[in-house]
Amino acid sequence: MWSCGPLNGTGRREDQLLCQHTHLVLPAFTLLYLAVGVPVGLCYNALLVLANLQDQGSMTMPDVYFVNMAVAGLVLSALAPAHLLGPGASGWALWGFSSEAHVTLLVLFNVCSLVTMYSTALLSLDYYIERALPRTYMSSVYNSRHVCGFVWGGALLTSFSSLLFYICSHVAARIVECAKMQHPEAADAIMVLIGYLVPGLAVLYALALIARIRKEDTPLDQDSGRLDPSVHRLLVATVCTQFGLWTPHYLTLLGHTCLALWGGAVAGQHPGLLLFAKDLSRCLAFSSSAVTPLLYRCINKSFPGKLRRLLRKLPCGRRGCSADQAGAQQVLA
Repeated sequence: MWSCGPLNGTGRREDQLLCQHTHLVLPAFTLLYLAVGVPVGLCYNALLVLANLQDQGSMTMPDVYFVNMAVAGLVLSALAPAHLLGPGASGWALWGFSSEAHVTLLVLFNVCSLVTMYSTALLSLDYYIERALPRTYMSSVYNSRHVCGFVWGGALLTSFSSLLFYICSHVAARIVECAKMQHPEAADAIMVLIGYLVPGLAVLYALALIARIRKEDTPLDQDSGRLDPSVHRLLVATVCTQFGLWTPHYLTLLGHTCLALWGGAVAGQHPGLLLFAKDLSRCLAFSSSAVTPLLYRCINKSFPGKLRRLLRKLPCGRRGCSADQAGAQQVLA
Protein backbone atom coordinates (compact mmCIF):
# COMPACT_ATOMS: atom_id res chain seq x y z
CA MET A 1 0.00 0.00 0.00
CA TRP A 2 0.92 3.69 -0.10
CA SER A 3 3.54 3.93 2.65
CA CYS A 4 5.74 6.56 4.28
CA GLY A 5 8.92 4.78 3.28
CA PRO A 6 9.99 7.17 0.51
CA LEU A 7 9.72 10.13 2.90
CA ASN A 8 11.80 8.81 5.79
CA GLY A 9 14.96 10.42 4.53
CA THR A 10 13.52 13.83 3.76
CA GLY A 11 13.63 15.16 7.31
CA ARG A 12 10.45 17.17 6.76
CA ARG A 13 8.12 16.94 9.76
CA GLU A 14 5.24 18.35 7.71
CA ASP A 15 5.57 15.57 5.15
CA GLN A 16 5.68 12.94 7.88
CA LEU A 17 2.50 14.35 9.47
CA LEU A 18 0.78 14.47 6.10
CA CYS A 19 1.78 10.89 5.42
CA GLN A 20 0.49 9.71 8.80
CA HIS A 21 -2.91 11.31 8.16
CA THR A 22 -3.31 10.19 4.56
CA HIS A 23 -1.48 6.87 4.25
CA LEU A 24 -4.79 5.04 4.77
CA VAL A 25 -7.13 7.44 2.97
CA LEU A 26 -5.64 7.12 -0.49
CA PRO A 27 -5.33 3.30 -0.52
CA ALA A 28 -8.89 3.00 0.78
CA PHE A 29 -10.22 5.31 -1.94
CA THR A 30 -8.19 3.52 -4.61
CA LEU A 31 -9.29 0.05 -3.54
CA LEU A 32 -12.90 1.25 -3.35
CA TYR A 33 -12.69 2.44 -6.94
CA LEU A 34 -11.03 -0.79 -8.08
CA ALA A 35 -13.67 -2.90 -6.31
CA VAL A 36 -16.74 -0.84 -7.28
CA GLY A 37 -15.84 1.74 -9.91
CA VAL A 38 -14.01 -0.55 -12.35
CA PRO A 39 -16.85 -3.16 -12.58
CA VAL A 40 -19.44 -0.40 -12.83
CA GLY A 41 -17.44 1.36 -15.53
CA LEU A 42 -16.93 -1.81 -17.55
CA CYS A 43 -20.57 -2.87 -17.23
CA TYR A 44 -22.29 0.45 -17.94
CA ASN A 45 -19.90 1.54 -20.68
CA ALA A 46 -20.39 -1.79 -22.44
CA LEU A 47 -24.18 -1.50 -22.07
CA LEU A 48 -24.09 2.07 -23.40
CA VAL A 49 -22.13 1.00 -26.48
CA LEU A 50 -24.18 -2.14 -27.18
CA ALA A 51 -27.57 -0.52 -26.56
CA ASN A 52 -26.82 2.27 -29.05
CA LEU A 53 -25.10 0.18 -31.70
CA GLN A 54 -27.87 -2.40 -31.84
CA ASP A 55 -30.40 0.39 -32.48
CA GLN A 56 -28.45 2.80 -34.64
CA GLY A 57 -31.57 4.14 -36.31
CA SER A 58 -32.65 5.86 -33.09
CA MET A 59 -29.24 7.32 -32.28
CA THR A 60 -28.99 11.08 -31.99
CA MET A 61 -25.97 13.34 -32.16
CA PRO A 62 -25.34 13.27 -28.36
CA ASP A 63 -25.55 9.46 -28.38
CA VAL A 64 -22.65 9.28 -30.85
CA TYR A 65 -20.39 11.32 -28.59
CA PHE A 66 -21.40 9.34 -25.50
CA VAL A 67 -20.63 6.10 -27.32
CA ASN A 68 -17.23 7.57 -28.16
CA MET A 69 -16.64 8.45 -24.50
CA ALA A 70 -17.89 5.02 -23.45
CA VAL A 71 -15.28 3.31 -25.65
CA ALA A 72 -12.59 5.47 -24.04
CA GLY A 73 -14.11 4.64 -20.64
CA LEU A 74 -13.82 0.91 -21.35
CA VAL A 75 -10.12 1.31 -22.10
CA LEU A 76 -9.59 3.44 -18.97
CA SER A 77 -11.40 0.91 -16.78
CA ALA A 78 -9.23 -1.87 -18.20
CA LEU A 79 -6.05 0.17 -17.59
CA ALA A 80 -6.98 1.24 -14.06
CA PRO A 81 -5.63 -1.81 -12.15
CA ALA A 82 -2.28 -1.70 -13.96
CA HIS A 83 -1.91 2.06 -13.37
CA LEU A 84 -3.13 2.24 -9.77
CA LEU A 85 -1.40 -0.93 -8.55
CA GLY A 86 1.65 -0.91 -10.78
CA PRO A 87 4.96 0.95 -10.63
CA GLY A 88 3.23 4.20 -11.54
CA ALA A 89 1.87 4.32 -7.98
CA SER A 90 4.12 6.41 -5.76
CA GLY A 91 4.87 4.01 -2.94
CA TRP A 92 2.59 1.00 -3.05
CA ALA A 93 3.21 -0.85 -6.31
CA LEU A 94 2.13 -4.49 -6.14
CA TRP A 95 4.09 -5.49 -9.23
CA GLY A 96 6.55 -4.09 -11.72
CA PHE A 97 7.04 -4.28 -15.45
CA SER A 98 9.43 -3.08 -18.09
CA SER A 99 9.72 0.53 -19.16
CA GLU A 100 8.23 -0.35 -22.56
CA ALA A 101 5.03 -1.60 -20.92
CA HIS A 102 4.93 1.47 -18.69
CA VAL A 103 5.24 3.82 -21.67
CA THR A 104 2.55 1.89 -23.59
CA LEU A 105 0.08 2.15 -20.70
CA LEU A 106 0.86 5.83 -20.29
CA VAL A 107 0.28 6.56 -23.98
CA LEU A 108 -3.04 4.66 -23.95
CA PHE A 109 -4.08 6.67 -20.90
CA ASN A 110 -3.22 9.92 -22.70
CA VAL A 111 -5.14 8.86 -25.82
CA CYS A 112 -8.26 8.10 -23.76
CA SER A 113 -7.98 11.38 -21.89
CA LEU A 114 -7.76 13.31 -25.17
CA VAL A 115 -10.74 11.45 -26.64
CA THR A 116 -12.80 12.11 -23.51
CA MET A 117 -12.03 15.82 -23.31
CA TYR A 118 -12.47 16.51 -27.03
CA SER A 119 -15.68 14.48 -27.21
CA THR A 120 -17.05 16.64 -24.39
CA ALA A 121 -15.97 19.82 -26.17
CA LEU A 122 -17.39 18.77 -29.53
CA LEU A 123 -20.64 17.68 -27.89
CA SER A 124 -21.00 21.19 -26.47
CA LEU A 125 -20.29 22.85 -29.82
CA ASP A 126 -22.60 20.54 -31.78
CA TYR A 127 -25.37 21.05 -29.23
CA TYR A 128 -25.13 24.79 -29.81
CA ILE A 129 -25.26 24.28 -33.58
CA GLU A 130 -28.31 22.06 -33.20
CA ARG A 131 -30.04 24.69 -31.05
CA ALA A 132 -29.13 27.61 -33.30
CA LEU A 133 -29.51 25.94 -36.71
CA PRO A 134 -31.82 22.93 -36.47
CA ARG A 135 -32.39 20.65 -39.46
CA THR A 136 -29.26 21.85 -41.22
CA TYR A 137 -27.51 18.48 -40.75
CA MET A 138 -24.33 20.24 -39.68
CA SER A 139 -24.53 18.32 -36.39
CA SER A 140 -26.08 15.15 -37.77
CA VAL A 141 -25.36 11.61 -36.60
CA TYR A 142 -23.49 10.91 -39.84
CA ASN A 143 -21.16 13.88 -39.41
CA SER A 144 -20.67 13.17 -35.69
CA ARG A 145 -19.50 9.63 -36.45
CA HIS A 146 -16.84 10.93 -38.82
CA VAL A 147 -15.81 13.58 -36.30
CA CYS A 148 -15.36 10.91 -33.63
CA GLY A 149 -13.13 8.98 -36.01
CA PHE A 150 -10.98 12.08 -36.50
CA VAL A 151 -10.87 12.54 -32.71
CA TRP A 152 -9.30 9.11 -32.23
CA GLY A 153 -6.87 9.72 -35.06
CA GLY A 154 -5.93 13.14 -33.71
CA ALA A 155 -5.45 11.73 -30.21
CA LEU A 156 -3.07 9.07 -31.56
CA LEU A 157 -1.09 11.67 -33.52
CA THR A 158 -0.92 14.02 -30.54
CA SER A 159 0.24 11.23 -28.26
CA PHE A 160 2.99 10.32 -30.72
CA SER A 161 4.96 13.45 -29.84
CA SER A 162 4.54 12.70 -26.15
CA LEU A 163 5.56 9.11 -26.86
CA LEU A 164 8.92 10.29 -28.20
CA PHE A 165 9.65 12.27 -25.05
CA TYR A 166 8.61 9.41 -22.75
CA ILE A 167 10.67 6.87 -24.69
CA CYS A 168 13.73 9.09 -24.71
CA SER A 169 13.37 9.67 -20.98
CA HIS A 170 13.71 5.90 -20.45
CA VAL A 171 16.53 5.32 -22.96
CA ALA A 172 20.19 5.82 -22.25
CA ALA A 173 22.07 8.72 -23.79
CA ARG A 174 23.80 6.38 -26.25
CA ILE A 175 21.12 7.25 -28.78
CA VAL A 176 22.16 10.60 -30.20
CA GLU A 177 18.66 11.60 -31.26
CA CYS A 178 17.38 11.11 -27.70
CA ALA A 179 20.23 12.88 -25.96
CA LYS A 180 18.40 16.22 -26.02
CA MET A 181 14.87 14.83 -25.53
CA GLN A 182 15.17 13.18 -22.11
CA HIS A 183 12.62 15.51 -20.54
CA PRO A 184 9.19 14.01 -19.74
CA GLU A 185 8.14 17.48 -18.58
CA ALA A 186 7.91 18.49 -22.24
CA ALA A 187 5.38 15.70 -22.83
CA ASP A 188 3.39 16.88 -19.79
CA ALA A 189 3.36 20.44 -21.13
CA ILE A 190 2.06 19.20 -24.50
CA MET A 191 -0.73 17.28 -22.79
CA VAL A 192 -1.76 20.27 -20.67
CA LEU A 193 -1.88 22.58 -23.67
CA ILE A 194 -3.58 20.28 -26.17
CA GLY A 195 -5.50 18.01 -23.85
CA TYR A 196 -6.92 20.54 -21.41
CA LEU A 197 -6.56 24.20 -22.38
CA VAL A 198 -7.83 23.84 -25.96
CA PRO A 199 -10.97 21.77 -25.17
CA GLY A 200 -11.54 23.84 -22.04
CA LEU A 201 -11.68 27.06 -24.04
CA ALA A 202 -13.95 25.38 -26.60
CA VAL A 203 -16.37 24.27 -23.87
CA LEU A 204 -16.45 27.71 -22.27
CA TYR A 205 -17.16 29.29 -25.65
CA ALA A 206 -19.92 26.80 -26.43
CA LEU A 207 -21.57 27.18 -23.01
CA ALA A 208 -21.53 30.97 -23.38
CA LEU A 209 -23.26 30.70 -26.76
CA ILE A 210 -25.78 28.18 -25.40
CA ALA A 211 -26.59 30.41 -22.44
CA ARG A 212 -27.17 33.36 -24.75
CA ILE A 213 -29.41 31.49 -27.16
CA ARG A 214 -31.49 29.97 -24.35
CA LYS A 215 -32.51 33.48 -23.29
CA GLU A 216 -34.04 34.12 -26.71
CA ASP A 217 -37.41 32.45 -27.39
CA THR A 218 -37.86 31.84 -31.11
CA PRO A 219 -40.41 29.90 -33.18
CA LEU A 220 -37.72 27.28 -33.71
CA ASP A 221 -38.06 26.28 -30.05
CA GLN A 222 -41.40 24.66 -30.91
CA ASP A 223 -39.87 22.53 -33.65
CA SER A 224 -40.68 18.87 -33.02
CA GLY A 225 -37.38 17.80 -34.54
CA ARG A 226 -35.29 19.52 -31.91
CA LEU A 227 -33.32 17.65 -29.29
CA ASP A 228 -35.00 16.54 -26.08
CA PRO A 229 -34.74 19.20 -23.30
CA SER A 230 -33.07 16.62 -21.05
CA VAL A 231 -30.05 16.76 -23.37
CA HIS A 232 -29.18 20.18 -21.96
CA ARG A 233 -29.12 18.81 -18.39
CA LEU A 234 -27.06 15.85 -19.56
CA LEU A 235 -24.62 18.19 -21.34
CA VAL A 236 -24.12 20.42 -18.29
CA ALA A 237 -23.73 17.43 -15.97
CA THR A 238 -21.22 15.78 -18.32
CA VAL A 239 -19.13 18.92 -18.75
CA CYS A 240 -19.00 19.56 -15.01
CA THR A 241 -18.16 15.92 -14.27
CA GLN A 242 -15.47 15.48 -16.89
CA PHE A 243 -13.66 18.75 -16.21
CA GLY A 244 -14.13 18.40 -12.46
CA LEU A 245 -12.51 14.96 -12.40
CA TRP A 246 -9.79 15.61 -15.00
CA THR A 247 -8.73 19.10 -13.85
CA PRO A 248 -6.65 17.83 -10.85
CA HIS A 249 -4.73 15.50 -13.17
CA TYR A 250 -3.82 18.27 -15.60
CA LEU A 251 -3.02 20.66 -12.76
CA THR A 252 -0.61 18.05 -11.43
CA LEU A 253 1.05 17.80 -14.84
CA LEU A 254 1.28 21.59 -15.00
CA GLY A 255 2.78 21.72 -11.51
CA HIS A 256 5.32 19.05 -12.41
CA THR A 257 6.36 21.03 -15.47
CA CYS A 258 6.68 24.29 -13.53
CA LEU A 259 8.73 22.64 -10.78
CA ALA A 260 11.06 21.16 -13.38
CA LEU A 261 11.61 24.63 -14.87
CA TRP A 262 12.38 26.02 -11.41
CA GLY A 263 15.03 23.38 -10.79
CA GLY A 264 12.99 21.15 -8.48
CA ALA A 265 13.82 23.14 -5.33
CA VAL A 266 10.20 23.35 -4.23
CA ALA A 267 9.59 19.70 -5.10
CA GLY A 268 12.42 18.68 -2.79
CA GLN A 269 10.86 20.60 0.09
CA HIS A 270 7.40 18.99 -0.13
CA PRO A 271 7.72 15.53 -1.70
CA GLY A 272 4.89 14.05 0.35
CA LEU A 273 2.33 16.59 -0.80
CA LEU A 274 3.34 16.18 -4.44
CA LEU A 275 3.16 12.39 -4.34
CA PHE A 276 -0.23 12.47 -2.66
CA ALA A 277 -1.60 14.99 -5.20
CA LYS A 278 -0.29 12.90 -8.10
CA ASP A 279 -1.88 9.66 -6.88
CA LEU A 280 -5.18 11.28 -5.92
CA SER A 281 -5.52 13.14 -9.23
CA ARG A 282 -4.83 9.95 -11.17
CA CYS A 283 -7.50 8.08 -9.26
CA LEU A 284 -10.04 10.87 -9.85
CA ALA A 285 -9.26 10.82 -13.58
CA PHE A 286 -9.91 7.09 -13.77
CA SER A 287 -13.18 7.45 -11.84
CA SER A 288 -14.62 9.56 -14.67
CA SER A 289 -14.98 6.36 -16.70
CA ALA A 290 -17.58 5.10 -14.20
CA VAL A 291 -19.41 8.36 -13.47
CA THR A 292 -20.19 9.43 -17.06
CA PRO A 293 -22.21 6.33 -18.09
CA LEU A 294 -24.15 6.58 -14.83
CA LEU A 295 -25.10 10.16 -15.70
CA TYR A 296 -26.17 9.00 -19.15
CA ARG A 297 -28.28 6.23 -17.59
CA CYS A 298 -29.99 8.56 -15.10
CA ILE A 299 -30.67 11.60 -17.31
CA ASN A 300 -31.16 10.22 -20.82
CA LYS A 301 -34.82 9.26 -21.19
CA SER A 302 -34.35 6.97 -24.18
CA PHE A 303 -31.65 4.77 -22.67
CA PRO A 304 -33.98 2.44 -20.66
CA GLY A 305 -35.97 1.73 -23.81
CA LYS A 306 -32.79 0.91 -25.72
CA LEU A 307 -31.75 -1.47 -22.95
CA ARG A 308 -35.08 -3.27 -23.13
CA ARG A 309 -34.75 -3.67 -26.90
CA LEU A 310 -31.23 -4.98 -26.38
CA LEU A 311 -32.47 -7.58 -23.89
CA ARG A 312 -35.12 -8.75 -26.33
CA LYS A 313 -32.41 -9.49 -28.90
CA LEU A 314 -30.30 -11.51 -26.49
CA PRO A 315 -30.30 -15.26 -27.26
CA CYS A 316 -32.40 -17.24 -24.78
CA GLY A 317 -34.23 -20.51 -24.60
CA ARG A 318 -37.75 -20.99 -25.86
CA ARG A 319 -39.00 -21.58 -22.33
CA GLY A 320 -38.78 -18.99 -19.60
CA CYS A 321 -37.43 -16.33 -21.89
CA SER A 322 -40.22 -13.82 -21.28
CA ALA A 323 -40.00 -14.36 -17.54
CA ASP A 324 -36.26 -13.79 -17.54
CA GLN A 325 -36.68 -10.59 -19.54
CA ALA A 326 -39.36 -9.36 -17.17
CA GLY A 327 -37.07 -9.95 -14.23
CA ALA A 328 -34.20 -8.21 -15.96
CA GLN A 329 -36.41 -5.24 -16.76
CA GLN A 330 -37.37 -4.94 -13.09
CA VAL A 331 -33.69 -4.93 -12.14
CA LEU A 332 -32.94 -2.19 -14.70
CA ALA A 333 -35.90 -0.15 -13.46
